Amino acid sequence: MRAVDIIIKKRDKQELSKTEIDEFIAGYTSGEIADYQAAAWAMAVLINGMTPRETTDLTLAMAHSGETLDLGKVVPIALDKHSTGGVGDKTTLVVEPIVAACGLPVGKMSGRGLGFSGGTLDKMEAIPGYRTDLTTEEFLSQLVEEGLVLTGQTADLAPADGKLYALRDVTGTVQSIPLIASSVMSKKIAAGTRAIVLDVKVGLGAFMQNLDEGRALARLMVDIAHLAGREAVALLSDMNQPLGHAVGNALEVHEAIETLHGKGPVDFREHCLQVASHMLVLGGKARSESYGLDLAQEALAEGTAWAKFKRLVSCQGGDVRFVEEPQRLPVAPFIRMVESPETGYLSCIDAREVGETALTLGAGRVRKGEPIDHAVGIEILNKVGDNVQAGQPLFVVHARDEGAFELARQRLLTAHHWSQELVDPLPHFYGTIR
Repeated sequence: MRAVDIIIKKRDKQELSKTEIDEFIAGYTSGEIADYQAAAWAMAVLINGMTPRETTDLTLAMAHSGETLDLGKVVPIALDKHSTGGVGDKTTLVVEPIVAACGLPVGKMSGRGLGFSGGTLDKMEAIPGYRTDLTTEEFLSQLVEEGLVLTGQTADLAPADGKLYALRDVTGTVQSIPLIASSVMSKKIAAGTRAIVLDVKVGLGAFMQNLDEGRALARLMVDIAHLAGREAVALLSDMNQPLGHAVGNALEVHEAIETLHGKGPVDFREHCLQVASHMLVLGGKARSESYGLDLAQEALAEGTAWAKFKRLVSCQGGDVRFVEEPQRLPVAPFIRMVESPETGYLSCIDAREVGETALTLGAGRVRKGEPIDHAVGIEILNKVGDNVQAGQPLFVVHARDEGAFELARQRLLTAHHWSQELVDPLPHFYGTIR
């Protein structure tokens, strides 16, 4: 069947067969099907959706579009976590060293930023020399020897997803639940991960805007995992305001380092500990989430998680001096603090507007393959529910010049909303899907 026929069939809200999905993904991987055809197909999927059977077939087609790994041959159990993307979400940089410090191997292949959502690889590349292009052999060797790997998806693993992932970023098709679920789970299946904690973001700064959408995505990914013989649990977490304070690559690395030293923003630290506790239970290291939480807190307090992070940076070629002395990380030439224009309780800090503003500063990509600026970004200094006085520091902008700062200042002021009535803090989590 021709690619255009498959596009038309999905455009007309018809269900694709396994053969049609396999042929389309194989053709796109080989280059026989062009980017513009894949973009049209992805838009049709975004608008018309996919059945659970179609989504599972798509996941497996992408997982088997290249090499697949069986990590069970090199480690007793390989753990991973995945976030569906958010603003200020540097969780991986803290969670994975915690879990590895507790004795469980963590092998993660991460992605780059999608739209207003930052990417883990982009953050780690703020550290000079840090390699995100490990070969399969290097990945396996480091997992065995160090128990911790954080790299990019190799060209041989789920290459169809690698191509489609970059295309979705620049064609307005990021928010599709079937495409998100198949992208996430195809990488996990291909990479040989046996147990996965899924951090599904919900809210203004997430691709899932409401709780029903978040639950649907979480349930779909957990179901795919079980169909593929994996264990998975999904946490529904809030993304109506930025996670932590820092938004921007080097700024987020700095905040992660503070958190690994037992400091950092309270909401971010608590989020990391909760995700780590679920990973420790899933990996059989803790008998309950509360016990897992105790183990995670010990790893921070005793410095073993920090030691693991430094070892990770060193093993992948990064200059450890830049994490031991994070002031060495890239710094923007124009940094300005903005004060609150009024007094009241913060009722909303629009995470999406904050993320989009960071994107315009240069912290993310507008076009496929575009370079990013590791130094620029934003520090949001308060949380929803805080009582803020006029003249109190509200946010800090890290920009290339005064013009970029001024545009960011205006947008960030509109992202903050005040109330004269008491406002409750936002919850960190909304539930768990098993």
